[in-house]
Amino acid sequence: MNPIKNIIEQFFAKKKVLGKEQDLIGLAKADALLSQLVNDHKVPGLAITVLKNGETFFQKGYGFIDLNTRNKVSAENTVFRIASVSKPVAATALAHMVRERLIDLDASFYAYVPYFPKKEWDFTIRQLAGHTAGIRGYRGIEYGLNKKYGIREGIEVFKDDDLLFEPGTDYLYNSFGWVLISLAMQEVSGIPFEDYVSEKVLQPLGLNKTFAPNLHNAGSAPFQEDENLQLSKFYSKCLTGFREAIEVNNFYKLAGGGYLSTTSDLAKFGQAYLDGQVLGYDILKQFLTPGSINKTSTFYGLGWQVSRDSGGRNYYGHVGNGVGGYSNFFVYPKEQMVFAILTNCTDPKIQNTLDDAIEALLLA
Repeated sequence: MNPIKNIIEQFFAKKKVLGKEQDLIGLAKADALLSQLVNDHKVPGLAITVLKNGETFFQKGYGFIDLNTRNKVSAENTVFRIASVSKPVAATALAHMVRERLIDLDASFYAYVPYFPKKEWDFTIRQLAGHTAGIRGYRGIEYGLNKKYGIREGIEVFKDDDLLFEPGTDYLYNSFGWVLISLAMQEVSGIPFEDYVSEKVLQPLGLNKTFAPNLHNAGSAPFQEDENLQLSKFYSKCLTGFREAIEVNNFYKLAGGGYLSTTSDLAKFGQAYLDGQVLGYDILKQFLTPGSINKTSTFYGLGWQVSRDSGGRNYYGHVGNGVGGYSNFFVYPKEQMVFAILTNCTDPKIQNTLDDAIEALLLA
């Protein structure tokens, strides 16, 4: 076969396929875009659940839970790492503490955790939750730390480091601030953080497919009693395709990025906000209002990204990226839509495609 002719034929075949994709709209376009992510080996597996006006609008699994067994992803029952989408879950639990007057958002963090090493400046729970406290982010291998740390032990990673700036004067997104918040919540409640979240958020909202990982065996399934649920394997990209992700234990940073869930459960969580099932508006407004530094919006509330998409639509939610998982979770109040997308791959560089799929569904 003539190699030049073969290359030309492949080029025009691909152009023809792309042309057809550009002509698609709505659900068909979103489906084509997400299917292509698996076909092009951008992700091993992906799940999506979209709700509109409280009803399932689009729900599908793509690709595989396990590349060896070829078990297929289920949007309802495949459990993924949700990474920083854990922050809205933790923020909802914190909102309950605020309502119960157990925690004051504007109180010093030291009022709740007096043994944390003193810094040059004081900082508040609100500043921690909005990423304006000056707490640093990950360094080196900390992103993939594999130590059996509880929440209190986990502060060893960063507790002796200086603040990067005077609290309230700048914004720096990080997960360690939410480790501190979860520690404060644990101290105030007198029970493990994960138990408080389960009691106040997961159980009341019927989020039966959302879990904390096991402290002592982070790779094991914490939901063995439900035979319908399957824990995805976790992957990272490599030159030859995908490899199993490094071992990591996210237990100490549950609040910042440790939870596991399904797209069906996350969509239900977002719907609970739209339906007013969570807490009163006066409490939630504090969490869903973006902060500002020098009159410039941070596009971040307290544990929630609060912004507008490229079409000018208001939304709140979160994007998450962790070892073996990448996530999107968005709530559109005006459109009455909730989007939950989970994958089983570290930083797959697919956000532009996900944005296009979400846009197509919003316009459907």
